[in-house]
Amino acid sequence: MPGPLSHVRVLELSRVLAGPWAAQTLADLGADVIKVERPGAGDDTRAWGPPWAGEESAYFLSTNRGKRSITIDFERPEGQELVRKLAAQADVVIENFKVGGLVKYGLDYDSLKAINPGLVYCSITGFGQDGPYAKRAGYDFMIQGMGGLMSITGQPDTEAGGGPVKVGVAVTDVFTGLYATIGVLGALAHRDRTGEGQWVNLALLDVQVAVLANQAMNYLVGGKAPQRLGNAHPNIVPYQAFATLDGHIILAVGNDGQFAKFCQVAGRPELAQDPRYATNPARVANRKELVPILERLLEQRTSRDWLSALEAVGVPCGPINDVSQVFADPHVQARNIHQDLPHPTAGTVPTVASPIRYSATPIEHTVAPPTLGQHTDAVLGEALGLCAADIAALREKGVV
Repeated sequence: MPGPLSHVRVLELSRVLAGPWAAQTLADLGADVIKVERPGAGDDTRAWGPPWAGEESAYFLSTNRGKRSITIDFERPEGQELVRKLAAQADVVIENFKVGGLVKYGLDYDSLKAINPGLVYCSITGFGQDGPYAKRAGYDFMIQGMGGLMSITGQPDTEAGGGPVKVGVAVTDVFTGLYATIGVLGALAHRDRTGEGQWVNLALLDVQVAVLANQAMNYLVGGKAPQRLGNAHPNIVPYQAFATLDGHIILAVGNDGQFAKFCQVAGRPELAQDPRYATNPARVANRKELVPILERLLEQRTSRDWLSALEAVGVPCGPINDVSQVFADPHVQARNIHQDLPHPTAGTVPTVASPIRYSATPIEHTVAPPTLGQHTDAVLGEALGLCAADIAALREKGVV
């Protein structure tokens, strides 16, 4: 069944993570995504291994599902012309070059808008198209630091192991890719009504500040910069990891009723009646007294015992799984999140399915991440009408 974006063609001029993540999401929704890569090298992440599936890095496989790959050297005039012709037929262009980096190739928004006024052109940079940092390169790790995320991630400075810690996944890049997808979809909706394309701009730093969410508002409303709390929550208590007799669990009490149920299971019902702990604001104010009491309670029973008893009464809780345990989880398996795709050189490669579930146009993953230049001949022939001799001549010159 065609996806909701099966009428959309995307020309991807991006590499690494944020741009490819946006393009992969659009491909999941059914768009025809043509990924333009450098001849002989391709996307930087093709070399970011081990581990490998055949000759493909796991990193590249994680963010290029459902695309077609063509190789074009657009530092050459002939290559630039090929990309312009493809852009003339595209609905969307996604690029993540430095500010102004595509102007010299005639592949910037103004140049492509002149030949395709309905084009939705999405640019992803570290710091945006203006401002004092606009010319700087931006990478997820440094943006996590500059954007405040590392100031609230990790143990407090006063505790063992304290200090700033980055998140274990490049979340700023991933969030930027998702915001880029949303921006593109909004621009396409506008174009459907007006026929007018537009330039969509995303900056990693803007996105990182935006996804500080309640922590940003805690500062803007309270006037005090949030600090690292380890696994604790700034606004809810108890909402953190606790050691048990044989491991750790997460206790995520979201309201006073759940706290009362926890106290009943823990054999300390009087805690829920104590005015110091009866309400969440009181528990937050008195966390230094309450948390040690809870720690002593939790460490007396096994993780399985706690999880079984708390789940039975509706208190949110859960284990702390490693990645192998995640994919072995029966619910994850039932949701068919791990899928295998046929691959032209590796036989099959695994993929992590899109979490989007449609009732009318269900997402089907059938196309593995492409090998470098796998679709060059097909796309140039189909989209631009080039014959085999034309493509061979371009390949002889190193243009494709």
